Formats: sequence, C-alpha cells, structure tokens
Amino acid sequence: MRHRSSIIRNGTALAALALAGAALTVPTAAQGGVAAVAEAFAPQLVTVDTPTRADKSRLQTLGLDLTEHAGHDYVEVVLHTAQERDVLRAAGFTYDVRIADLLRREAEINRLDDLFAATRLRTALPSGRDSYRSLADYNTEMKALADANPGLVKLLTLPEKTLDGRTVLGVEIAKNVGARDGRPTFAMFGLHHAREWPSGEHAMEFAIDLVNGARSGDPRISTLLERGRMVVVPVVNADGFHLSHTDGQLVDLREADGGGTASILGTPGNAYKRKNCRVVDGQDTPDGTCAAFSATSPGGYLIGTDLNRNYGGLWGGPGASDMGADPTYRGAEPFSEPETRNVRDLISKRQVTMMISNHTFSNLVLRPNGVNPTTIGPDGLPVGDAPDEQAMKDLGADMTAQNGYANIHGWELYDTTGTTEDWSYNATGGYGYTFEIGPDEFHPPFAQVVDEYLGAGEYAGKGNREAYLIAFEEAINRGSHAVISGKAPTGATLRLRKTFSTPTWSPEDDFTDSLDTTMVTSGRTFTWDVNQSTRPAVQSRLVKLLEEEPTRSETFTGTAAPGSSVDHELVVTEADQEILQVDLDWPTPDDLDLEVYRKNADGSLTEVGGSGNFIGEKERATINAPTPGTYVLRVINFASVSPTYTLTAGLYDATEQTTAPLVEAWTLTCERDGRVLQTVPVIVDRGQQVSVDLKECTRRWNG
Repeated sequence: MRHRSSIIRNGTALAALALAGAALTVPTAAQGGVAAVAEAFAPQLVTVDTPTRADKSRLQTLGLDLTEHAGHDYVEVVLHTAQERDVLRAAGFTYDVRIADLLRREAEINRLDDLFAATRLRTALPSGRDSYRSLADYNTEMKALADANPGLVKLLTLPEKTLDGRTVLGVEIAKNVGARDGRPTFAMFGLHHAREWPSGEHAMEFAIDLVNGARSGDPRISTLLERGRMVVVPVVNADGFHLSHTDGQLVDLREADGGGTASILGTPGNAYKRKNCRVVDGQDTPDGTCAAFSATSPGGYLIGTDLNRNYGGLWGGPGASDMGADPTYRGAEPFSEPETRNVRDLISKRQVTMMISNHTFSNLVLRPNGVNPTTIGPDGLPVGDAPDEQAMKDLGADMTAQNGYANIHGWELYDTTGTTEDWSYNATGGYGYTFEIGPDEFHPPFAQVVDEYLGAGEYAGKGNREAYLIAFEEAINRGSHAVISGKAPTGATLRLRKTFSTPTWSPEDDFTDSLDTTMVTSGRTFTWDVNQSTRPAVQSRLVKLLEEEPTRSETFTGTAAPGSSVDHELVVTEADQEILQVDLDWPTPDDLDLEVYRKNADGSLTEVGGSGNFIGEKERATINAPTPGTYVLRVINFASVSPTYTLTAGLYDATEQTTAPLVEAWTLTCERDGRVLQTVPVIVDRGQQVSVDLKECTRRWNG
C-alpha cells in the first residue's frame, strides 16, 4: 500500500494556527500564476513505492536524494529536477507526490512562522523562542549561556574550522564544570544535515533546559549534573546549515495584484541542502565561497560530503555512495571532513557513555547496527546484531514511550554505514542513537518544533525532552558502563588510552583509531566512570557458517529482456536445512537484481529475501531455515544490455559458531606534570567495577 502522510501533525502549539488552516494547503504548479523561477526550479517531496528490500537497495543506486522517512514499503525522496523525475520513472518506480512544490511550501512555512511569532510573547520552550535560530543566534546564545553561568557552563571551541572558515561551537554543562573529574558524559549533536533545522533546535533547547533546571534547583536535573556531564554541539555542519537557513528565509510569496497572481521573491537555493561544503576531495576552498559553488547544483545537493556517512564505523559499506554527486557520498576516506573529525575528537577525549545524534524526519529512534544482521560483512561473516542489542532496544522503548516514535534498528529504515552512532558505539561501547524528529518535513512550521520537544496530545508533558532526560539517566547508570577506582596522589593526572584498528567495509581502508581521556584526582582516592575496555566491534557474535558443499542444488539459466523479469520455481522438501542460498551471475558488468519469494497456499507470494547491489556487483540472497514449500526466484533486468544469466540455488547445512572475541585493556597511566610514574593495564566489562593498585605512583610522587 502506498504511504500518504499529512503535512503537519496536530498538537498543542499547532492548534493556535487553526485560523491559518487554508494556508496549510500545499499548492500545485497549476494553482495561480507562477513566476518563471518556479517553473525552472520546483523541487518535490515524493513517496516512492518500495515493496521489497531489493527495491530499496535498487532505489539507493539511482543517485537520488533519499530522506530518512521510510517504511517497510516506501521511501520518501526529494526530486530536485525534472531529470531526476525521469530517472525515477525510467527505473520503473511508482510514487505519490506529497509536496508538489517545496519552494511554495518554504514560503508557506515562513508565513506560518511569522503568524506564530506574532500571536505570542514567548513559547513554552526553555528559551521561550518562537522561531528558528540562525547560525549567529546559536553561537551568540552559547556564548551568553557560558558567560552567565560560570561554574555550570563552559563554551567549547571544536579544534577544526569548517571548509568555509567557520568555528564550530558547543557547550559543556555540569556542576563544577571546570573540574577534570571522572564523571561520565552524555554527548548530543544536531544539524549533521543542513536542512534538518529542528535537530539543532532540540539540542539547544535541552542545553538551556538543563541550565534552567540547575539554577532553579530542580532535583532531577541537579542530580544528573552532579553525577554526569552534558556536551551539546547543536550545529555540526555550520557551513551547510548557514546556507540552508539563509536561503530558506529568503523565500517569500507576495500577491502581485488583486487577481491573486503570486510572484516569488527569492529561490529556495540551498534551503534543502543536505551535505557539507566539500567541493573537491582533499582540497579546501577559499573561505566564504561555499555559496557560490553550491549555486552550481540544484539545491546544492550535488556539492559536498554526507557527514553521516563519513564516520569510521564500517565506512564505505551499504547505504553510502562512492560518487561525489550522490546525496549519500561517503567522502574520500573515513573522517575526511573537518566536521566529523571535530565530533571524533570530542568523543575520543571523553568517556561518552551515551550519544544522541538528532536528525529529521520520520519520528524514529534508531539504534546500531546500520546494516541488516544477515548481510555478509568484510570479514566474510554475517554482520549480526550489536552485542548490546537487547539493552539498547529496551532503552529505546523507554525513550519512545515518551514521544511516540518507532523504536527500530538503523537498517530497518534502510542500510547505512559510516554513521555517527555506529562509529561511536563500536569504538567506545557507549550507547548511541539517532533521533529522527517530526513526522513529515525537514524543517516544518516552528510550532511543530515546540510540540515535538515538549510533547503534544497523549504525549503532552513528555516529548523529546523526557526522552533526553531518560537517556541522561542511563548515561550515569553504572550498571550500563564500567567503573575504575583506587588510591592515587592528590592532584595526579590519570590517563586512560587505547589505540586500535577500526574496520571499514574494505579492509584496505581500515585505519588506526584512538581513545585518550584524562581526569585529575581531588583526594587520595578516585572513582572514574568509564566505558568497558573491550570495544563492541571486537566482541563475540553468533553467526551461522555454511558447509562447503550444499546438500542439494539446482541451476537455472535464462534471458531477461531490459525492463522485464523472469521467475523460476524451486521446491524445498527438506525440513531440516539451515540455509537456502541463491546466487545470480551474468557475464557482463551490468545490473540484474534478485528477489526470492515463498508461495503461499492461495498462490500469493511473500518476499523472504533479495539482493539489489550496485551496478557490476553480483547478487546473493540468503534465507535462514527455509520452511518446506515452493519458492519463486525472480531475476529482474534493471539495466543489463546482455541479459543472459545463471541462477544457482543451494540448500546447506550450517553450524552455529560464536566468533572468537578479542579482550582489550585500557592502558591507565598515573602522571605528574606530563611525566608517567606508573602504567597499569585495566580490563573491565560493562557493569563491572574494578580497583587498581597505584602504589608505585604514590611512592614515586612522594619520593
């Protein structure tokens, strides 16, 4: 069934806009006169039908601007040009147009926001704001927050400037914030993707919320800030967001005459820009020139690197493109971009036990891993679920009970690699999530931002605010991380460090990663809240390994004309087979796809597997524990000019095997003025507390 969703969800703050109901209707190009600029550039938001996983995979190969709004049978896509619509149609996809003209929608949002701001002195948000912040607003507010709250708020300047020469700021919030003690950290990020304005708003509002709560003596917030630290970077992609917000605010609809003919002032330009300002891999550009370069592509989406595909965790795998013009371009190498290196530096230098990366839209809370667990990884084994799957799922359920979002894996949206939470979780062990804020739009009317943060309807008084507080409580929960304690000289610097190889999807791209955190003792004993010593990336996982030879196999050959498909039937009579593996091969480097169905008693088909790799990659589908019955193996000629193929289906026995884990240790050093007095390896698991003996450090300190 095709998915059709409303533009705006009802909510407490939105109810005040009922008088503007007519303005909420999204006009089409046929409604009223349209200026020439609208005819030349009218981006659309469409809902593409993807009834199978193979359809989703095939859609990802088209180089289109996929959103994070997807379900089991659809993915929403931004079409920036008529040529992109033609590409979608030529590939055989059907779709519904949900927002026919994003330019007009942008102007409507601006008009609604003006009305919203004019009807109230302040909102119920912690800041009281009634409109979206600019980049300058964020930076000014963070500086003011730190200046007004010494001892509680510290302004953070991230180490690398953006490609356009901007400084990226954040804030750290804690009681006695300047102390270098052993409290755990909750890190929150916004605006990896430029057009996703609510993601920065919610991060900033939560920072202000914590400060307000600490100043008012709120017992819950006071406890959190006494036992933990909060780090907030509301705008990771400063260049992209500045362009998106600036261009978005310029869009305006004016009535040119009494007949209702509309003229459009300004264009959306980069209002729907996704990526950063990288123009050429490995090369910086003169500061202040990003806007000029971005103007060369519709919506600026061809220019840049997708920052949420540039992190190191299995970088370069499914869901990340190696083509610079694609919206999900992964970059030249892991952490090739200054923005992702800033986040890496921040996380690597703190014991981050909880991380949330905010995005829009789809009303989802996503958890690792980003790749379907049955996918064969670069080590030749299934990727599997995260080692802490059950715990992260349970916490996700607690958070989504507050905001009504869906609690799912990242891969249930569609496969992704190189994301923030996949790297941070697998490198540090700290839990990581993505919040996809709001149901319908990248940056909806601001009233919806209020409702999503504070909760509306049955979630009134909850919302993302309560979900974030629950995440903070988990960040300080010692049952979910580790603790190191012991005796050491007062004033000693304790350092925990680890250097390791981070796996990417291609082993030749694996790289050296490191964690290096410190604390300073304030007495003769210390307690340090830390992440476990062994990373999830090297913990054991349960996998099924096929026997070398199948118990039975069948081979089919055939041809499929371009744009057509051919079905072959396979009857499985065996009741105890572990794996059905179907391989599709062809002699030319073109593109065939594979779908596998089980035939039901009434003759209908249920998809049980499929494969839709990039052009030139052969297809393989694996079905675990196939039940006896008839299976339909469908070969689809997506773009092959030489459609002869060979299809091999094999039934295999398999053995379950737990992969051999690595046991990793922290290296703990006790230092004075940069001089190492003692070094101790520390092995500690999640939920465990260990005591270390630093007598040698004390002896040398006093000697």
